[in-house]
Amino acid sequence: MTESSKAFGEGESKGHEREARLLVVTATEVLAVDPKEGVVRGDGLEGRHPTCLATDPWGQARAWCGTAESGLLRSHDRGRSWEPSGLPGQHVMSVAASPAREGLVWAGTEPSALWRSTDGGVNWEQMEGLEELPSSSDWAFPPKPETHHVRWIACHPDRAGRVWLAIEAGALVGTADGGGTWKDRVPGGPRDTHELALHPSRPDVLRVAAGDGYFESEDGGESWTTPRDGLGAGYLRSVAIDPGDPDVVIVSGASRPRTTYVAGRSDGRLFRREGLGSWERIGPGWPDPPETIAPLLISGRRAGELWAADERGVHGSTDGGRRWEPVAAFPATPSNLRGLALVAPRVG
Repeated sequence: MTESSKAFGEGESKGHEREARLLVVTATEVLAVDPKEGVVRGDGLEGRHPTCLATDPWGQARAWCGTAESGLLRSHDRGRSWEPSGLPGQHVMSVAASPAREGLVWAGTEPSALWRSTDGGVNWEQMEGLEELPSSSDWAFPPKPETHHVRWIACHPDRAGRVWLAIEAGALVGTADGGGTWKDRVPGGPRDTHELALHPSRPDVLRVAAGDGYFESEDGGESWTTPRDGLGAGYLRSVAIDPGDPDVVIVSGASRPRTTYVAGRSDGRLFRREGLGSWERIGPGWPDPPETIAPLLISGRRAGELWAADERGVHGSTDGGRRWEPVAAFPATPSNLRGLALVAPRVG
């Protein structure tokens, strides 16, 4: 195990719970970040090119990491070590563990396909029908227009079969029966979805950060609106919702794709919105003028708790995203980040 405990200041965030633990995926490794312990590199990813990440919402120590060349990996020790978990040879681009059914894990690949495991990643089966959707003829990933992939998977908190998939690029599609049938993209909806967030108390309200802007739906994706007053970024990367208030939304974005993802040439920034109000640029905790990648965002466990990661390290907020403070720095500056997830608390 290789360990580096470099942190901002004294290595602790005074406003955050000490049992918090996050996993961050870079282009080459998975980092376990703890406000007290600093940053620990996970073993078993050497040369595997990680792409995405999910942790177990059922309070287990498990996590899953997709790779570009080695299928899916799994950790049983909260991200400290990794081992193969199926889908060998598949280019896995997204993974999600269902909060509605223990052991149910979804994985998305390039070219676009959805895979399901009901035993925590031991066995997998491919869901059919995606390629038969009418919009599929338009799907294309701009840097590699000959292909496309499942960029993001969002799970309903109570209905195990209800899943939304973001196809990059071209469609946001959904299924209500675990992939037996599919609902294609709808007019007015996002076409370049990067992330989709929902709050467990209002699971039919969807919040989307997309390359074509911000979108939200009040009816599970049947119809969409695009509230953008005050939103000073046209290309959005990430979205999170305050755990204590489903009307508080945070998004990250930048001026264009090139300045969103790659450290050293980026202009990422954060915006916050309450209810039906206008978006407001978040200042405290972020550089001005903007000079970081558009950070990855996730919700915490308690009201007001949110987390973010850019090339500097991990940042936290305890007041619903109004103010942010550094939590832990990375031992070396990553060129880009691929995933951020909060590890469930220890059980037993």
